[in-house]
Amino acid sequence: MSNQKEPHVLDIKKDKNYAWCQCNESDTQPFCDGSHAKTDHQPIVFKADASKEVALCGCKQSKNAPYCDGTHLTL
Repeated sequence: MSNQKEPHVLDIKKDKNYAWCQCNESDTQPFCDGSHAKTDHQPIVFKADASKEVALCGCKQSKNAPYCDGTHLTL
């Protein structure tokens, strides 16, 4: 489980599907590893529209999930 507040800045690849962990139980943060099965949460699945660097939310409070919206700065 991750207690990270800052975003996960990483490169994603165009046309690849990603599953962003929403439950915060995954050992493979920020991505889902199936740990949500024991929670009421589901991952947010998205397809990259371009190969680019992104900031995926680490605090799990973003209003623009899976992307960071700066909410961690207020926690």
